[in-house]
Amino acid sequence: MQQRVSPADVIAPFAAMLAGDAPGSGKAVVVIAHPDDETVGMGSVLHCLQDLQIIHVTDGAPRDMADAHAYGFSTCEDYSRARRAELNKALAEGGASHAALVELGVPDKEAARNLPRLSTELARLIASARFVVTHCYEGGHPDHDACAFAVHAACRLLRQREGLCPEIIEVPLYNAGEQAPSFQTFPAGPGPTAIEMPLPEDALDRKRRMLACFATQRQVLAPFTSPVERFRNAPAHDFQKLPNAGRLYYETLPLGLTGAEWLVLASGAYDELGLSPL
Repeated sequence: MQQRVSPADVIAPFAAMLAGDAPGSGKAVVVIAHPDDETVGMGSVLHCLQDLQIIHVTDGAPRDMADAHAYGFSTCEDYSRARRAELNKALAEGGASHAALVELGVPDKEAARNLPRLSTELARLIASARFVVTHCYEGGHPDHDACAFAVHAACRLLRQREGLCPEIIEVPLYNAGEQAPSFQTFPAGPGPTAIEMPLPEDALDRKRRMLACFATQRQVLAPFTSPVERFRNAPAHDFQKLPNAGRLYYETLPLGLTGAEWLVLASGAYDELGLSPL
């Protein structure tokens, strides 16, 4: 039986790792939707995690080809390769070239339609980690929420099978605020205490250089200027309830999913995985 710990007991050692005060204290796996999400969420501290694996759930190339054509690419494969090259350049710029990279190859915008597969694959890949860092369940992008679902489901599968699993840390990227989109802050409402890491000027400059490496995403990444990175111990999300009080930023964008469709997909995934909803 896994020993239950308080959120403070989880976030404190993770914060120590990010601050470089606990070298060699365990493996961290970052499970993220798209190449560049890891940089937006925690680019300034990736170099602090010495035993680091970054898993990208999608290949970053939507099959509708709109993004590929917008940036001058004639195939999804070419666009995906370009985004991967940008990622490698950004990690080198940020001192995180040591990260082991894994791509699960789901088409961009389609992660929510692959929840059972992603959950079972992640259960295998994250089993040896001390911490797994992923997206907050916040209704910003369906691929982000799919990552959150898959990580939480993978940890539940690991607990059933092995009696323990990594601790889940989440990062915010964007969500629908009450008046306007909110970037790099957790949705309003109750939740675990977050740690905020103000970036000193050298770290902020390093992160800016990393973000600049993603040439194909320059317009998309323009709002991500926060001088603070935020993390918190992930609560036990109920993925059969919509996040952020039902305010879904992705319903305002051409991302191919509605909240009603999400609820059907999450319910079906729970059934296929043999997991009961919370």
